[in-house]
Amino acid sequence: MKKYLFFVLCLLVVGNTVSAQTKEKKNKPRRYGFRPEIIRGPYLQMATQTSMMIRWRTDEPDVSQVRFGEVLGKWDQLAGDKIATKEHLVTLTGLKPYTKYYYLVEGVEKDTLQGDELNSFTTLPPVGYETKYRIGVFGDCGNNSVNQRNTRDQFEKYIGNNVLNAWILLGDNAYSFGKDIEYQSNFFNIYKDNLLKRAPLFPAPGNHDYHDEPFSADLAQQSKAVAYYQNFSMPSNGESGGLASGTPAFYSYDIGNIHFLSLDSHGEEDNNSRLYDTLGRQVTWVKKDLAANKNKGWVIAYWHHPPFTMGSHNSDQERQLIKIRENFIRILEREGVDLVLCGHSHSYERSRLMMGHFGMEESFDSAKHLLSNSSALYDGSNNACPYIKDDANKGTVYVVSGSSGALDYAQKAFPHNAMQYSDVSIGGSCILEVEANRLDLKWLCADGTIRDHFTMMKKVNRKTAIKIKAGEATTLTASYIGNYQWSKDDARTKSITVKPSIGKTTYTVSDPYSCIKDTFIVQVTK
Repeated sequence: MKKYLFFVLCLLVVGNTVSAQTKEKKNKPRRYGFRPEIIRGPYLQMATQTSMMIRWRTDEPDVSQVRFGEVLGKWDQLAGDKIATKEHLVTLTGLKPYTKYYYLVEGVEKDTLQGDELNSFTTLPPVGYETKYRIGVFGDCGNNSVNQRNTRDQFEKYIGNNVLNAWILLGDNAYSFGKDIEYQSNFFNIYKDNLLKRAPLFPAPGNHDYHDEPFSADLAQQSKAVAYYQNFSMPSNGESGGLASGTPAFYSYDIGNIHFLSLDSHGEEDNNSRLYDTLGRQVTWVKKDLAANKNKGWVIAYWHHPPFTMGSHNSDQERQLIKIRENFIRILEREGVDLVLCGHSHSYERSRLMMGHFGMEESFDSAKHLLSNSSALYDGSNNACPYIKDDANKGTVYVVSGSSGALDYAQKAFPHNAMQYSDVSIGGSCILEVEANRLDLKWLCADGTIRDHFTMMKKVNRKTAIKIKAGEATTLTASYIGNYQWSKDDARTKSITVKPSIGKTTYTVSDPYSCIKDTFIVQVTK
């Protein structure tokens, strides 16, 4: 009797288990056995004026399809294929320049895997087009820390609903060895809900992305075996502007009137050279790319190892940093590069507008190496006018922003003598805001405070002579972006239209801080 009761009980347990499993399977559509789920992404790559690549990874093989359109909820275009895979790369083509699109990721049977109001992007603008651009800058971010999450949250809060044209990575994107599993947990899982699916990403590698330990002298090959190169797609053939490099290790691209160079300061090129070897393949390409892009409004270069730092790394002691400073940056300065962004040191350090300092810290001489003694805060405080680059376009600002995740100690010599502002106590990211001939960089900290910022301008303080006939009107336009005080009619607009009498009349427009002043001399003849 006991055996019989035990047998019946077993049947009931098994029956209930089978019933529960059957119910679960009914609630989960069967495709290739089970419904595939997105476990990475989607994220945006290879942005151009007329195309965008969308990448994602699923836990089971699925088709690669993206529906998209210019109106939320009206995804009237389709791209992709029906080949089952876990790694999905779909390029949307035939897009309009500088236009916002919404998209959703589909599986088989038109099953939506992801698609909401944040699944959107804006294509790149025409080269040279001037409007306000926003670019995020994250250095040494991928360590899965509270600081990384706080930095992310404050950046997303600052951007809000504004267009984020792109975001860039300064290396060490996944600690500690740049393995795929670390990219998943320390990078993709952290940024998946906002930044990855709304703004194209243009990365640079660091030593940790090459499976390297800090301070290692071992060379790392620029190999597809490195997860960094498997996880990101770079415009190495000039798809996004700039000169084709032929390698994902370093490349360039344009966002309107800004030209960017993403460089590799750690990997070894062709089993032979690195960034500081000025006759190597990378630097040979850098020279050609800069020569071909002299007509761009702004030129910004970024890579991992900084030439100037006294944060968690010492640029007077580490070979790579010394060699980059001694051999490489003089090329950038000679070609008029405006801004250099680096990580590696887990700190924030920002120089003034400088030129010609290639030695150790103690050899830095403000009188010799600074082109401006201003703080460039441009906030009305003492000695805070913008850095102004004239027609000669000389001078570079160097920024270390390596605390978007990792946060560390400082050297005994901290801060570096070349720096205007330095902080190792709190993490953060940078936001670049560029409009026409004005560039602003802000250091947005993990607590939401902007602790440093600077402004740089080009081709301002202009003197213009205009000749018109009596009775004619002419429009005068300030050379800068900001606030305006005209000498006539108390106007506060960027442009005014005047109709002076016969003779010579002088008009001026200046900013409220007496930093910038344009002069217009209008000669009226009969």
